[in-house]
Parts: sequence; C-alpha cells; structure tokens
Amino acid sequence: MIEVRQEATSTATRLETHARSAVLAAPGRIQLKTAGLPEPGPGQVRVRLEGCGVCASNLAPWAGAPWFEYPFPDGAPGHEGWGLVDRIGSGVTGIEEGDRVATIANGAFATHLVLDAVDVVPIPTVLRDIPLPGEPLGCVMNILRRSAVEPGQTVAIVGTGFLGLLLTQLAARTGAKVIAISRRPSALALAERMGAARTIPMDDHTGIIEEVKECTRGAMCDRVIEAVGKQWPLDLAGELTREGGRLIVAGYHQDGPRQVNMQLWNWRGIDVINAHERDVEVVRRGVREAVQAMAEGRLDPSPLYTHWFLLERLGEALDAARDRPEGFIKALITIA
Repeated sequence: MIEVRQEATSTATRLETHARSAVLAAPGRIQLKTAGLPEPGPGQVRVRLEGCGVCASNLAPWAGAPWFEYPFPDGAPGHEGWGLVDRIGSGVTGIEEGDRVATIANGAFATHLVLDAVDVVPIPTVLRDIPLPGEPLGCVMNILRRSAVEPGQTVAIVGTGFLGLLLTQLAARTGAKVIAISRRPSALALAERMGAARTIPMDDHTGIIEEVKECTRGAMCDRVIEAVGKQWPLDLAGELTREGGRLIVAGYHQDGPRQVNMQLWNWRGIDVINAHERDVEVVRRGVREAVQAMAEGRLDPSPLYTHWFLLERLGEALDAARDRPEGFIKALITIA
C-alpha cells in the first residue's frame, strides 16, 4: 500500500484570529484565501476543522463542466469534514466548545466551518485522534441498510474503492459470503483483508460471470452492490444478480445517461435499489450510525486512508483521486 502522509501539529487550542480556505477558482486551479474568523449565528456552531476527505464527486468540478460556475464558494466542494467545536451560537444546546464532531456541510476544505448545530455529529472519546470523514461513512451505513444483507447470503461487490471495501467489511461481518470484484490488484488484496471470501479481477465480462456461476453453483448472487459508477460495471452487476435477488446501485453515475438490460432485469424479477440518499435527516442518521459502528468496532476504515495531504496541496490530492495510482483508496486533507 502506498502512503503519502504529512502530519500537522494540532492548532485546536491555539488562539486564532483568521481562517484559511481553499477556493476552487477555475477548473484545475486552487487558490488559498485568508479572511476573518466566521461567527456562528443563532442555532449554529463553528468547527475548527482537523481534516476533510476527498470525494469522487469533487472530481467533476476539478475537471470543469459547463454547468459549474467559478469560483466555488470558500472551502467547497469539501463536504467530509471533522474537527473541534470552538464557538457556539445562541440557542444551541447539547453541544459544548471542545466537542469533537463530524460535519455534514459543504465548505470543509478550510480551517473553520460555520454550520447548523443539527449538522454536527458528536464523536465519542473512544475515537479520539481517529480521522472521521462522516459523510461517506454515513453513505456506507445507508447503502448497507438499503441492501438488506442477511447472514448466509452471497453478496457480490462490483468495485472495491472506499465504499466498496467498507461494504465488504460490513457484509462479511454480517455473515454473508462476499465476492469482491475490482480491476486493481491492491484493492483485491485489501478486499481479502476486509473479509471477502473470494476476489475476482475485473478484466473479462464473460469470465467474471462464469467464475461467479461456478462458485455459486449456478445460483448467482442474492445481493449485488455496484460501486463504480460506470456503464460496464452496471451491466455486469445485473448479470450477477440471481432471480429474485437485489441489485443495489451505489456508484456515482453523474457523467451521462446509462442504458440498462431491462429484458434481463425483468425476466429475473430482480429488485433494483438506488442507494443514494437526498433526505438530509437520512444522511444525518447514517453518519450517527457510522460513528456508533466505529465505536463498537464493527466498522474500521483506518486501513483505507492511503494518501494524506496538507490543505495547501489540495490540487495534488484531487489529482491523486482522479488518477487513482496503484495502492490509492482514499485521500484525506490534514488541516493545520
């Protein structure tokens, strides 16, 4: 596994008078901005961020597209932040200064973030000093819930990036037999570490189908989670789903229309689930469940944080997330 990590000295207790943020000024161009500290309003808190994850959804703004307007708001599109509450607005209860929290808001490629108090999730002391990009971890919990994985089922996970590997871990710990499919050898090795019973290189459509057919004695898979976001993996996922099974679309399909084999889906009578959530309360619940699962030892994302960058190197982090060199799974921004 490749790790490019830069540690930063904690400044959570340092008296600060200014905030810094990364601004996506244009496609492929980051500017750093310094301004006065933002103040929380009624019902809000200010978080002194420790870090923020880099998400695949950040890549389209980084590349540029006609529907985006530049410059982006300060700190956007970072939305996987965590840190310490350092100021509380009026009317806020149940949160104290110094509490460590995961944030559910855009603008987290910055040193400070003001957001509604309902959009922070407390992190228990048992998880102190552990990075906690809450939003994607909450996605994992919501995908698992929508997948309805049960002990004894055969679950294929097509695509073993950050989400796919954590779903491998959770499904295996539920008692399912997990088949992990990926194009990268390092990701397949991690899938075994996360509990996959079998791994298959994603290199030949027909060959993958035949291998899954062989290891399931022709029954195919009770659950198939597509976690890539491309046409071919979606096609493959449908082929791997058994009659009456469930196909869960967890991949980020935002680069254009898709076609589906409705004849196959209809004939097999499969349930197709779009596991992307837009209800903010469902998102919050997922993050709370992820924090609890980590505290209980059921969810452990730590092996998957492979690349670390300082805020000043955000552009390099986005390039790494785009290019996905061998060994890359998840990049985190350390905010000093």
